Amino acid sequence: MKKLYYSIGEVAAGLQESVSLVRYWTNYFSRLLSPKRSERGNRFYTEEEVQILRELHYLIKEQGMTLDGAQDQILNNRKQLTHKLKVIETLKSIKRELQEVRKSL
Repeated sequence: MKKLYYSIGEVAAGLQESVSLVRYWTNYFSRLLSPKRSERGNRFYTEEEVQILRELHYLIKEQGMTLDGAQDQILNNRKQLTHKLKVIETLKSIKRELQEVRKSL
């Protein structure tokens, strides 16, 4: 069962990045992200926002795009990008399984 909201710490851990980077991206990409805030000001992200952060992470960290370029890509080609990331995640999962099989041989 999926959670309704994820804390900034959970999001950062999932991306293997620092909380400060997630906070920076949240502020920079305010057109794409608007997490809910608790009374204390803590940010909480929906599953959709976590997916957007995964896409940003892929474009910026793995593809070497600029922040503005990544934002444009998400705004203009989101459906294609989401599909591509799902395929990549599936392939990574298959690779991990094959590595486990190889170790057991």
